[in-house]
Amino acid sequence: MIRVMLVDDQTLVRKGVRSLLELADDIEVAAEAADGQAAIDQMASVGPDVLLLDMRMPGKSGLEVMEALQAEGALPPTLILTTFDDDELLLAGIRAGARGYLLKDVGLEELLAGVRAVADGKTLVKPAVTERLMKGLGEMRTEFTSLSQPDPLTDRETEILRLMAGGYSNKEIAGALSVAEGTVKNHVSNILSKMGVRDRTRAVLKALEGGLI
Repeated sequence: MIRVMLVDDQTLVRKGVRSLLELADDIEVAAEAADGQAAIDQMASVGPDVLLLDMRMPGKSGLEVMEALQAEGALPPTLILTTFDDDELLLAGIRAGARGYLLKDVGLEELLAGVRAVADGKTLVKPAVTERLMKGLGEMRTEFTSLSQPDPLTDRETEILRLMAGGYSNKEIAGALSVAEGTVKNHVSNILSKMGVRDRTRAVLKALEGGLI
C-alpha cells in the first residue's frame, strides 16, 4: 500500500485529489495538512511514501517545507501540485528535491500513475514537460548547483541518462539494457559525479538544460 500525505491549503483541492486517490486499491491518503508547518509537524509520525505538496500556501510555502525536511534528511519522494502559472516555484521545488509535478486539475489515470511512479523511485521530470517549464530551464544556469561544465559521459552513460529522463527506475533500465541492476547503479553514480549534481532529478534537468539529451 502506497501511503500518501496530501498538503494543500485549498479544501476543495484536497477533497478532489483525495477522492481520486481513494479509487485505487493500492493507494491510501495517510494524512492531510492545510499548511506547511502542519505538514512538517506530522511528517515524522506519518512517514508517507509519497508527499503531494502545494507550493503556494499561507505561512510556510511548499518550498520552505521541502527545504526544512531536506535539512533534516526527512523529505519523502515528493510530487509538486501546481498550476500553469507556478513556473518559477515549480523549478525551485525541483531544485529542492521534488521528483516532479502534477497539475491541480490532474485526471485520475495521470494522478495514480504519477504517485505509483514516484513511490517506485522514478521521476516525472522528462522531455515531455510543458513548453513553459522547458523555457524556464534556460534561466537555471546561474542558480543551479552543479558543475558549470560536466565531464564527458560515455555512450552507455548517455543512454542511461536518456532512460532516467524517461522516468525509468534502475531496475527497469537494467531490464531494458540486459545488465545487472548493480551495474546501472554504478553508472548512475558516475553520471551524478561527472555532472556534479547530487541526485537523478538534477542530472536530468542539467542534461536538458545543456542539450546533452
